Order: sequence, then C-alpha cells, then structure tokens
Amino acid sequence: MPELPDIAAYISALETRIVGQPLEHVRVAGPFLLRTVQPPLASVEGRIVRELRRIGKRIAIGVEGDLWLVLHLMIAGRLHWKPAGAKLAGRQSLAAFDFPNGSLVLTEAGTKHRASLYVMSGEEALRGMDPGGIDVFASDLEAFRAALTAENRTLKRALTDPRIVSGIGNAYSDEILHAAQLSPITQTHKLTTPEWERLFAATRETLKEWIDRLGSEAKSGFPEKVTAFRKDMAVHGRYGEACPRCGEKIQRIRYADNETNYCARCQTCGRVLADRSLSRLLGSDWPRTLDELEALKRR
Repeated sequence: MPELPDIAAYISALETRIVGQPLEHVRVAGPFLLRTVQPPLASVEGRIVRELRRIGKRIAIGVEGDLWLVLHLMIAGRLHWKPAGAKLAGRQSLAAFDFPNGSLVLTEAGTKHRASLYVMSGEEALRGMDPGGIDVFASDLEAFRAALTAENRTLKRALTDPRIVSGIGNAYSDEILHAAQLSPITQTHKLTTPEWERLFAATRETLKEWIDRLGSEAKSGFPEKVTAFRKDMAVHGRYGEACPRCGEKIQRIRYADNETNYCARCQTCGRVLADRSLSRLLGSDWPRTLDELEALKRR
C-alpha cells in the first residue's frame, strides 16, 4: 500500500501537472470504485484544480467550488500519467481524470476491488475522511508518546494504526523500528524514555529521508513504479538478506497477508520471534535464538 512518502511523491508530481488546470472529464470504468452519490461525479468536471492534500494515505484533489475528489489507493491501486485522452484498457484500468495536458489514470492490480473514489463537498466533509492519526512532523515527542500510549499496543500495531499515526503502513514501520533498534512486538507501555526518544527521532528521520528521496525522483518523471519493496530499504522485504547494520540475516513474522521484517540482533537482543504460520506446527520446538534457528535449518 502506498504510504506517506509515496503519497507525497504522487502529490509533488501532480502539483506541477494539474494545479491550475481544468478537470475536463472523469471516466470511471470500475463499477466498485465510486463510493459516493452526492455530490454527483459530473459536478467536478470543467472546474479548475486549486490544491492537493494528503489525508492519511489518501490523495485529495480540490477543485473550484470547494469540491474534492478523494482517492484511496489501498494495496494495489496506482496512478499513472498518460497522454491526454488515454484509453482505459484492460480490467486493471479503473478511472481516468482528463486534463488538457494529460490524463491521470488509476489502475488496480488483482481481483479484490479495494481502491476507492469519493466526491466530497466542503472542508467539514473532507475532515470526516481523516482517520485522526497525528502528523509526526507537526507533533513533538510528548504528543507522539501520548498518542501511542493511549492504548497498550505493540509498536508495530501502534505505528500502522491510522487512528494513531498518519500515513505509516507495513513497509515504513519496519524501517522505523529497525532504525530505532526496537522490537516490533514491544508494548508501548513498556518503553523507556530513551527508547521513546529513539523511536520519535527514527520515525521523523526515516520518513523524511524517503520523502526527500522519492520527491527527487518525482521531479524527473511521474512516479510510475510505486512499490513497498525498495532495494535501499534496510529490512522490509529483505527476509534472509544481510542486515546493513550488523550483517545478520533479516527475519520475519508472517500473519495473514502481512509480513513484518526485522533484525534479531539489532532489535530483539538476538531472540527470534515466532512466525505464526510455522510456530503453530512446531509449538515448543520453535527456535528462540539465531543459533537455534540456524541449527533447525541444518536438520
């Protein structure tokens, strides 16, 4: 799922292309995409785009008359900048937003229809789309700590809950926790003051690094290859590869469709966390340390 740095890159690329331009026409091919009836979709056509905003992991396009198009890409939704009037070809093409200088095309891979489009009127309706998580760049350490300790959650769950922190998902939470050298399953109520300081700093620094990096790429061309798996990431998507800090192999926890990646040496004092998909089978035989894990692999 595109997260804060990816959404920021999309907005950066779109600002130079559509702000000040009339939205001539909106073509919707995906029957499950549009989630609102009023205002009608046609009401935004012919209006000038005034601004773009990020609302959590959503992109809001504001046009004249205080009307807003709100896009949530979910897991497999992606945006593409095409020549004006580009055809919506294939099942993956869900919608096109036509401007004089090009068409913004929304696609979604797979068969699960999760991407969504809303038409909203006014600031109050737009605010209703915000899950309420704090903006880490507009918050201080105290506000950050208060938000994450409102309930006793694991760090992984707290960072990825949009009601707690805005814009962070599976990928960047892995990177943040690795940078902070904290276990993904540590409970928020158990963190010490120095650990909170590390976590807050790592959250801001990690996000800023990737916002700057992806923003620079967006200046040279529209971000067509938005992915949660980037070669320069420290741990996310790098199961079995070497940790860039200590050289130990990256571990993972899998649950349903999600995967958490971490370095046992850097983050869990060498303790291997139980992978639910395997620990159910192995029970008490699940290895607790890196040495035990390697011994198990050699059997």
